[in-house]
Amino acid sequence: MIRGLYTSATGMITQMRKMDVVSNNLANADTTGFKKDSTITQSFSSELAKRLDDPKYRLIKHNTGIGEMSLGVFVDEVYTDFSTGSFKATEAPLDVAINGEGFFVISVTDNQGETTEKYTRDGGFTLDANNTLVTKDGYKVMGEKGEINIPNGVITIDEKGNIYSNDELIDKLSIVDFENKESLRKYGDNLYDTIDETVTKDFEGTVIQSRLETSNVNTVSEMVKMITLSRNYEANQKMIQTHDSTLGRTVGELGKK
Repeated sequence: MIRGLYTSATGMITQMRKMDVVSNNLANADTTGFKKDSTITQSFSSELAKRLDDPKYRLIKHNTGIGEMSLGVFVDEVYTDFSTGSFKATEAPLDVAINGEGFFVISVTDNQGETTEKYTRDGGFTLDANNTLVTKDGYKVMGEKGEINIPNGVITIDEKGNIYSNDELIDKLSIVDFENKESLRKYGDNLYDTIDETVTKDFEGTVIQSRLETSNVNTVSEMVKMITLSRNYEANQKMIQTHDSTLGRTVGELGKK
């Protein structure tokens, strides 16, 4: 009974963890360049159930095994699906999308004043008060020469990422790709961070001006997952209530004896 209660409790925790992932996907369904997350579940190691202090079996060892049982599953890993979303046209010359694999390089300065490079698929860029190219959250977009300062004029960005102002080459967008995208970690603000094992490679895609990549979240599919998870959560909750009620009656009857 205790094992059943434990299994139901771990089931509820697993459903909650999955629900967090699905809820985050739905919340970012309209976020430019967002990549949905999915979960991988793994079963707990099987446990050998044993017969202890059973008066029917006084002549055999008390720790006799009666078989193995599973204690349910848990979320082993959350992975990101980097498949490309669709493209939507805009009239903004600083909006760009990556056709193919790759990430824009972004400069981020933290609260301690340390500057590091992060990466994003969100090409919805704009200019700050100093005419520096930045993301919607104010992070600086990096070019091959460093920060990109764009003077007033007609802005053209070609498929290689070269930025022109009135036909004068200003800089080229810094775009990289990775051999092992599974090593990327979500940093926040639609940015990704790398770890020591991350391996970079040359960008082989193209850049499309006045286009934005949409999220790759399928809202219908995520809603179906949310409904299923809610029902599973309720089922585990009812199982816990049943185990609790049964255990309470058992303890009560033993107390009378």
